[in-house]
Amino acid sequence: MATAGSSTTWRGRALVPVLVYLSSVVAVISSLGAPLTPTIAAADHVSLSQAQWSLTITLLVGAVATPAMGRLGDGPLRHTTILTALSVVLAGSALAALPYGFGWLLVGRALQGVGLGLIPLAIATARDNLPPSRSRSAIALLSVTVVSGVGLGYPLVGLIAEHLGFRASFWFGAAVSGVGLVVAALVLPGTRHLSRHRLDLVGAVLFGAVLAGLLLVLCEGESWGWTSTGLLALGAASLVCLAAWIAFELRTTGPLVDLRQLRNRVVLTAAVVGLIAGLGMFLLLSLVTRLAQTPPGPGHGFGVSIVVSGLILLPFSVASLLASKVIPLVAHRVSWRLTLPLSCVLILAALLMFALARTSLWELFVVMGIAGLGVGSVFALVPTLVVSAVPAGEIGSAIGFNQVLRYVGFTTGSALSAVVLESHTAAGSALPDPDGYGVAAALGVVICAAVTVFAVVLPRRHRDEPALPAQGGESTDVKGSTEQGPAALRGSAIEV
Repeated sequence: MATAGSSTTWRGRALVPVLVYLSSVVAVISSLGAPLTPTIAAADHVSLSQAQWSLTITLLVGAVATPAMGRLGDGPLRHTTILTALSVVLAGSALAALPYGFGWLLVGRALQGVGLGLIPLAIATARDNLPPSRSRSAIALLSVTVVSGVGLGYPLVGLIAEHLGFRASFWFGAAVSGVGLVVAALVLPGTRHLSRHRLDLVGAVLFGAVLAGLLLVLCEGESWGWTSTGLLALGAASLVCLAAWIAFELRTTGPLVDLRQLRNRVVLTAAVVGLIAGLGMFLLLSLVTRLAQTPPGPGHGFGVSIVVSGLILLPFSVASLLASKVIPLVAHRVSWRLTLPLSCVLILAALLMFALARTSLWELFVVMGIAGLGVGSVFALVPTLVVSAVPAGEIGSAIGFNQVLRYVGFTTGSALSAVVLESHTAAGSALPDPDGYGVAAALGVVICAAVTVFAVVLPRRHRDEPALPAQGGESTDVKGSTEQGPAALRGSAIEV
């Protein structure tokens, strides 16, 4: 009898292409962000810091939706969850495309953020429905699609926006997600046979409140006043929610995010490094695309088109893709205790170069290439470290936790770039002081320097030293037991 992923049926033959297409939907959603920010600000008559929310809100919703969708996707509701998410993305794309103003565009972008949770579900589908001989290459292909898709998506979206208007880009997103909904309904296998898992609704609500509250404090501090009563009250409420969320997650069975795993020093290192790598990535991405499109002038930007702005990010995708393939091989010859801090140093170097050298357009291309090497290396190492450090039964939860932290880093980096530039924008001026870009990059340098030290100091050698999974497919957990390919596959496949 043919399995769901068998090549003897048309659905089996179409499964991998459809999953790759779903990964492309995520890449398109991500591409409808940073390069369009200046255009959205001009078209909807809002400040650049306000327009930045068109990217930040998508990442915020994605950070909250990913663990909840992952929990639902572990059981019989996976098929329904995927179709529902695609329907929400389709509705959000159409809403953002309609000329209803900036407020409705933000609502549409928030709905699109639900689509960021599709990647873990696509990987789980490939893992559960393909034979081992096909699942490894299929899951690796999904990761490659996400990486290359972002690099190709930015200039493609920019080309559409430049010739047809930025709202046409969102119609493009609606078309892509609509096709994804149809092919997913036709091809993806049913999941009624899987065991049901309880969704931690309380944890999801508290987690969303924490992220939303802290981001509002960060983003609105300049306009509300950093010592205003409203801002301080919001900050205090967010911290109370954070404490309540941590306490609840540590007590409940089947938590949204298993915080107990942070007791493992290697998992904690991987979590912090992944979080900061995501922050540095979107901090640079937002700064570079905004500077590139800023009108030229003494000390200002380059005034390039949206297409050229997107092309500046192409070296990032190429370099991150290259690094994600090379660094695992290097890490098996040189200790990950050396390669992980060096990867952080590359991100730090990219931020430092941007802080000191951004007077020529070619420098931005070089900056993004260096950043791609660093981010690609970190995102290739982190899942493998997690696999090596936790028992086989906890791999899925640990990887999911790391994915959530990555989205939190993305969201924070996007918001941080807007906050710093807004603080360096004079009243009545549409453009920030050129020094604002340097200050934002310098802040990123300090953060990355701290996490580099963290990556060196925290995972000190001890008798339960984790070993990286061998290239042949075996992974060793902290207790020394060995599990064949599937465990390593589940962890190492979720890369950039």
